[in-house]
This record gives sequence, structure tokens and C-alpha cells, in this order.
Amino acid sequence: MYKIEKTSFGFQITFSDFIQKKEMIKWLEESKKVLTTNSNSFYVLIDMRQMKLIPIESQKYIQEGQKLYKQKGMVRSAVILSNSLLKMQFERIAKETKIYDYERYIDAETNLNWKQVALDWLIKGKEPDK
Repeated sequence: MYKIEKTSFGFQITFSDFIQKKEMIKWLEESKKVLTTNSNSFYVLIDMRQMKLIPIESQKYIQEGQKLYKQKGMVRSAVILSNSLLKMQFERIAKETKIYDYERYIDAETNLNWKQVALDWLIKGKEPDK
């Protein structure tokens, strides 16, 4: 399951469960529509606390989506996770799509104040690990 919400800082995307290729394609198409209505730079908070690992056949759509958001004006993104394997998977994908320098990963299991930490990174550029 996924959800894309417009926020005061840009967008919040929530992913949960095990997202198959068909649903990932649907997310990418909806992202294209949402981003055509946006003409400003923006930030993205991605909540993956309830997400399972992404199947290989779905990963290319995540990569396309990351590139799309960056091309359309994304300044920074914060990914909230509670699974170390998913974190490694997304770090690898972000390096492949060249958004790694703009994206930070926050472990919701060890950081109970994860939302404020994410917003501080997004809006103020404050490094989450400092």
C-alpha cells in the first residue's frame, strides 16, 4: 500500500506492507500527476516504518520515482524506517539514482522523535546523526 499527501513542506509518502510491481507502477504514475501540479522546490518525507523489502521487479520503479522527484524540484528527502535490511536496500538504490547526498535515513526504532528529526533535516538542513 502507498499514499501520497501534499504537505506544507512538500510531500509525505507512506509505503507499507509488501509492494508488488503493479502497485509500484501505480505509485509512479500517481507521482507524475501530483508533481505536474507543483512548480516550486519541495521536500519529501517518506514513511516506510511498516514496509517490507522491495521485490527486485519493483525496484526499478522506485528508482524512476526518485529521479522524477529530484528532477521536479525535490531539495531533500528523509526516509523513516524500522528495518535495517530495508535501510541498506534504499541506500543502495539512492546511490544508484544519485540522490544519496540529498536523502537521510532515520531509524524510528531507536529515534522516538523521528518526525521532528526528519523535519529538521528537510527544512533546516540539520543532519539527523548530529
